[in-house]
Amino acid sequence: MELVMERAARMGRASDEEVQQEEIQKSGMKLAANFLDGTVDSLMTTLTEQPQEQQVSIRRGMVETLLRNIFLHRDEQGKERTEKATQGIREISGNAGEVGNICLEMQNVLGQYNQHREQLHQQVEEQLRMQYEQMIAQQEGMQAGGANIEHALEAKINEELGKMEAELTGQYNQAVEQYKEAIRDRLR
Repeated sequence: MELVMERAARMGRASDEEVQQEEIQKSGMKLAANFLDGTVDSLMTTLTEQPQEQQVSIRRGMVETLLRNIFLHRDEQGKERTEKATQGIREISGNAGEVGNICLEMQNVLGQYNQHREQLHQQVEEQLRMQYEQMIAQQEGMQAGGANIEHALEAKINEELGKMEAELTGQYNQAVEQYKEAIRDRLR
């Protein structure tokens, strides 16, 4: 919301040149989106086809769109999109070694997130299943609703996973954002 307000304030006092630069940057964003969707094969080729005086702003827009499409994915489609965005970052950097290394490290972190997330799910489920079995053992002989315990266990698993996954996601998001900022710094 703060960014929207800041942008609105800038737009209110923006010069014609600033408005034009922003429009050019938006065209770069669209070109990067086309790349991500597979309708553009090469960002560098597309960039060099643009007027020379607009290339810096177009490149800036491309970089922002690509960085926005690097995220903690949870499925194969998200993984493919993130990989494509990373590929675009590498291409637009001219395969600069430092940017390539940052991208590689960031991809490793993204992969670790998914492994860590799966391990977390297994650990929480195992731990709560053991507690469930202990509760059943304690309640043998009593007339207790087994179905109620099963529902309570499922609810508890979901609750614990939600808490732990939110914390895990926050930590990994912070790391990914640091990588993105490092890329932004090098591609300015």
